[in-house]
Amino acid sequence: MLRLPTPSLLGLLILNAVPAVQAVDFKTQILPIFEKKCLECHSAPKMVDGRRKNPKGDLRLDAAWAMLKGAENGPALVPGNLAKSYLFEVVNLPKDDDMFMPPEGDPLSAAEIALLKSWIEEGAPFGEWKGNLEGAPAEVLAAKPAAPKGPREHELLYAELSKTLKAADPAALEAAKAKGAQVFQLKADSPLLRVDFLTGVSRCNDESLQSLKDLAANIAQLDLGRTVISNEGLKALAGFKSLISLDLRQTKIDNSGLVHLAALKQLRHLNLFGTQVSAEGLQALSALKNLRSLNLYQTQVKPGALAQLKSLLPKAEIVLQ
Repeated sequence: MLRLPTPSLLGLLILNAVPAVQAVDFKTQILPIFEKKCLECHSAPKMVDGRRKNPKGDLRLDAAWAMLKGAENGPALVPGNLAKSYLFEVVNLPKDDDMFMPPEGDPLSAAEIALLKSWIEEGAPFGEWKGNLEGAPAEVLAAKPAAPKGPREHELLYAELSKTLKAADPAALEAAKAKGAQVFQLKADSPLLRVDFLTGVSRCNDESLQSLKDLAANIAQLDLGRTVISNEGLKALAGFKSLISLDLRQTKIDNSGLVHLAALKQLRHLNLFGTQVSAEGLQALSALKNLRSLNLYQTQVKPGALAQLKSLLPKAEIVLQ
């Protein structure tokens, strides 16, 4: 385990100023959300007032195996892949969309959506939770517990990047928060940060992004999805040398904005879902040799360009549709 020096007074101030983001625990953090807002309609068949009540859309969220199996719309959950995880898509739709979930009651809050997003990106680990095994396939019932795994690639990368970083400056943290940013430490003993604007996406613009410049070296995860940033505003990302995950989904970014991402040598995950980028503009990403996932769903990139893209980014899983 990486051991960091005893925190200085400045370090202690940082720990108090920024909540730490530990790995998301399904049983204590995600399951309560499902129980409150999903399982009434998406559980195993049951008798209610003398009538059989089946899960809506044949989708069950009361068991790990059922989420991975999904229903008529495909898998409800694909670990590590937001674009293919149907349950994440439907909670982010406009409220007047027929497929928006939940259709009744309170929608998921920005904090709950952020938790769900982080959990899926971390590989959607269920821990020891299996859920309701009623109706489970024989192979699920017969499966043996998986052997413990060693550190995942991103954990090793976080540890490596942390070795040369100092804790973020408290004044820089306050400046970012004043512009609507939510800032979290990836771990309590880590100088690396996650930043999003989920509580005010419509107010996050180029000026908001500029407010992060003094935190740039520490930011490993940046979610700008659905904000009003521009292509020109992405110039500010040049100094984000520790950036591993960048979410630009459903913004107005197009090919001219992609040239500003070429300097992000540590970038592993890039979400361009719902943007105006095309295959021609993606040439600008050819320098991102460490990229592991690229979401191009609902962009101008056509399936015929997939082979060329794979040659440009051989390590990346590319999602087109």
